[in-house]
Amino acid sequence: MEKKVRVITPALKVLPNEALKLPVAKKKVAAYARVSTEQEEQANSYEAQIDYYTKYIKAKAEWDFVGIYTDEGRSATSTKKRDGFNRMIADALAGKIDLILTKSVSRFARNTVDTLTTVRKLKEKNIEVFFEKESIYTMDSKGELLITIMSSLAQEESRSISENVTWGQRKSFQDGKIMLPYKHFLGYKKGSNGRPEIVPEEAETVKLIYRLFLDGKAPISISKHLMAKGIPSPAGKKMWRSTTVESILKNEKYKGDAILQKSFTTDFLTKKKKVNEGEVPQYYVENSHPAIIPSQIFDLVQAQVTLKKRTRCYSQDRLMSGKLICGTCGSYYGSKVWHSTDKYRRIIWQCNKRFSKKERCPSDFHLEEEVVEKAFVEVFNSLITFKDEIIAECENISIKLTDCTKSEEKLIKLQSEKDVTEGLLENAIRENALTAMDQDKFHARCKELSDRDEALKKSINELENKIKLRKSRTKALADFISQLREAKDLLTSFSPDLWLWSIESVTVYEYDRLVFNFKGGLSKTYKL
Repeated sequence: MEKKVRVITPALKVLPNEALKLPVAKKKVAAYARVSTEQEEQANSYEAQIDYYTKYIKAKAEWDFVGIYTDEGRSATSTKKRDGFNRMIADALAGKIDLILTKSVSRFARNTVDTLTTVRKLKEKNIEVFFEKESIYTMDSKGELLITIMSSLAQEESRSISENVTWGQRKSFQDGKIMLPYKHFLGYKKGSNGRPEIVPEEAETVKLIYRLFLDGKAPISISKHLMAKGIPSPAGKKMWRSTTVESILKNEKYKGDAILQKSFTTDFLTKKKKVNEGEVPQYYVENSHPAIIPSQIFDLVQAQVTLKKRTRCYSQDRLMSGKLICGTCGSYYGSKVWHSTDKYRRIIWQCNKRFSKKERCPSDFHLEEEVVEKAFVEVFNSLITFKDEIIAECENISIKLTDCTKSEEKLIKLQSEKDVTEGLLENAIRENALTAMDQDKFHARCKELSDRDEALKKSINELENKIKLRKSRTKALADFISQLREAKDLLTSFSPDLWLWSIESVTVYEYDRLVFNFKGGLSKTYKL
């Protein structure tokens, strides 16, 4: 039997005369306007968008004007931080808006996922979006396809802009141009020439923080002191945190230098930032702006910060922590309190491994702080007395330290060898992809080249650290020479600041001598 198909025409529902006379409900219409910068032309564009859409919507008799939702100076790559946009979407989903007008897809969002997610969410509630520039209605059958294409193009545009901005910032870094977060940066403001300018009152607060720290106060104590004095924090708040104090103490910008690109943006869409741990270059600019803290004081504070971190000690009566080294076993000396509860109370120092169960030090020698302090005064005074000869000796040491020619030549050779090795590895992988090769031989070759590359990386890293150490010792020695040149009067008593600034370590040879190792490499012996 032959198959037959018959079309059943749908019945038309005839409305009663009364229904035909009912007025058609007006569409509730809103518009969204946004600009991404604070430039004058953009600001004008922002105002123009608001004026245009207000007049345009109100001119339509079939439309009911809901309002204009705006975001000024906000990024388009994500909708999370756009308050006006988010409020508009919430109102639309709540039934307050039927149609949203906006200038273009790029004004709506430059993130493809955000755009499509939002449009689909609105479509489920029969809410339409019209993109004027592209002439796209989201309810149109081709709307989503066109939006996907245009939104992807807008996202790529945003990526390009982000890359250009990043390039511009890094070019500024290379040129030594610094940018400070003035709003939350204590001590500086943006000057008329665009460079940092000292704020005297805030600078006094910075100096106070450094002075209190050198007096032996811990960051937590300093923060309490500042709050008690009613001194506002960098953010202008009454509350001070110890971490804020620590960041001020460690910030090289207070000595007039600047490390640029301490962090960088990892994703242009999320704007997520990451601390720079060597992934991208950093730039150190010396004398980039006026200093609040003298370089010598700043370096002294860094020495104390390092010492206190190592010894977990923030008490001024522990100045010798991490400084005294046992000449017998090489371990640090630690402090012990004798007669802690009576008038004979005193602090002595002895090898930390004196009573160790595993690697016990045979030395039973102990040392009193007063002995070390007296010895330091005598040794330093001898430096002042014979400072011309000492300076000449230090300068000879400095010449030897400064010469890194051989190490730098070796470093260039290693880096060149590493480049060749990586090139060979890439060629091997490429050849394996293009031609049929013995896979066992291929993997063996790759392992050989990878192992060589890793060994070269290790050697390069060690050599770079060696060069860096020599250069830091050279600077320390130069500072020491400068300080010694300025010293005129003999010490009459122990100076904690001078001790922390000048002494690298003191090696204790029991019952015999103390060897004072000054920063920069100079050593002087004191007979016990």
